Amino acid sequence: MKKRRLRKRVFLILILALLALLFIRSEWMSRWLYPVHFREEIAASAEVYELDAHLVAAIIRVETNYKPEAVSKKGAIGIMQLMPDTANWIIQKGGFKDMTTEKVSAEPEAGIEIGSWYLNELNAQFKGNMVKVIAAYNAGPGTVNRWLSDGTWDGRAETVDEVPYGETRHYIQRVIYYYNKYKTLYPDIRAE
Repeated sequence: MKKRRLRKRVFLILILALLALLFIRSEWMSRWLYPVHFREEIAASAEVYELDAHLVAAIIRVETNYKPEAVSKKGAIGIMQLMPDTANWIIQKGGFKDMTTEKVSAEPEAGIEIGSWYLNELNAQFKGNMVKVIAAYNAGPGTVNRWLSDGTWDGRAETVDEVPYGETRHYIQRVIYYYNKYKTLYPDIRAE
């Protein structure tokens, strides 16, 4: 009987110690819940294409949760989930000589580079408005331009509930959520 009580006490002490550690090291717990993989690749592509690395990481998190082999129901490929036609357009327009859709699909570094190039293109098109860029990454720039020109949506985060596509509305909210989490947890995305 005494052994049983002793075991219960030791178990209780271990549980309390673990809980205390989690509260004391909540940053550690947060980083465990919100990891960023491929940090070097994200940071390098973000630097080359003049992007916020946290945005690239947030889009990857929402698109594939860092699973490079993911293929969507609609056929999007790679870690940043580009449609094959879009990936081919990027490869051609961006002058990526040794790039193929197979490479984008199979190699995280290639997917991150191509996706970052596309984000840069959208960033230029939407004059740095991150919310419009996120919307265009999901729904397409033509669709977002139509919403803006016909007054359906004004392109602000505060009015995201006016985005007519539920998928895009939810996508914007999720990307912004992860973007803010990553900015807090990883001020320098390269650092451990």
